[in-house]
Amino acid sequence: MTEHIRPQPGILDIALYEGGAAHVAGVSDAVKLSSNENPHGPSDKAREAFSRAVHKLHRYPNTDHAALREAIGDMHKLDPARIICGVGSDEIIHFLCQAYAGPKDEVLFTEHGFLMYRISAMAAGATPVAVAERERTTDVDALLAAANKRTKVVFLANPNNPTGTMIGLAELERLATGLPKQAILVIDSAYSEYVEGYDGGAELATRLPNVFMTRTFSKIYGLGGLRIGWGYGPKHIIDVLNRIRGPFNLSTAQLETAEAAVRDVEYLDKCRSENARMRSWLAEALAERGVPSDTSCANFILARFADEAEAIACDLHLQGEGLIVRRVAGYGLPNCLRITVGDEPSCRRVAHVIGLFKAQYKA
Repeated sequence: MTEHIRPQPGILDIALYEGGAAHVAGVSDAVKLSSNENPHGPSDKAREAFSRAVHKLHRYPNTDHAALREAIGDMHKLDPARIICGVGSDEIIHFLCQAYAGPKDEVLFTEHGFLMYRISAMAAGATPVAVAERERTTDVDALLAAANKRTKVVFLANPNNPTGTMIGLAELERLATGLPKQAILVIDSAYSEYVEGYDGGAELATRLPNVFMTRTFSKIYGLGGLRIGWGYGPKHIIDVLNRIRGPFNLSTAQLETAEAAVRDVEYLDKCRSENARMRSWLAEALAERGVPSDTSCANFILARFADEAEAIACDLHLQGEGLIVRRVAGYGLPNCLRITVGDEPSCRRVAHVIGLFKAQYKA
């Protein structure tokens, strides 16, 4: 009988998303640097809000997310009516594909872009189209050349994961204004808080009718375990997305913890500063050991090796020392390892172990 129960065409062609590893066999205290998490965790104010939420577990959460949208609007100077909240920015990405792309449509993204773009496009029945980058950096001209009458959504992570590179606001606007009229540019700004003075594309999403911005609480806010994200853009897009959003997609604990987190500007500034300090140190330390990387604007380093064999060997060596990083062959970068910027002891340990590996590998 089971042969008669079949999913929609294309669903079984979707490769399962694999998150960063969290464990090493035989190692009880491994250091996880594979998922770009904030090594300092959430702020004390966020922790306190989460603890208080335990008293409301028997109550349904509100469906309009009004308090969280108001807090986000206050802190980012945005209209709360143009904000939607979801289960991580992943859910917002999924909403966008579900609402605007389908069979015979195309969804564009850069060749080393976030894997969920392809998955969400295929889940909606659309055709995913990967567009070449230039030296691991978004190529606006290539994206514009690839766009056509079938293009419905263009996803652009800025800064990009896993490369850490980004383009400027002028280039983002050139892309947005050059796309076909039916196409939406989605600026995935999951790592934008790590860039001093960068609004993640908020002003463009306020001014242009075809620009939408997604954000997350999983990175600098240290709330990856709670899965909270949000999107901002034209009211006509928000109205559409809310029609397919589940009414209780976020719990009270998620909503109230995120509200406390977004209002704690002092903690955010501290995390940004500490990340910038250790990111620069780690990049320089790896370069001194013969492992180059592009200038990263996020909370990770994309370490480049001579070939895939060396990258795999280094990863295995790191695992043997209880250090977990991320292989990124699935992103089209088989000769690279993505290394989260951890706390200072973790960064120093990674640099030391990679230095020992390079010396042995050459020998």
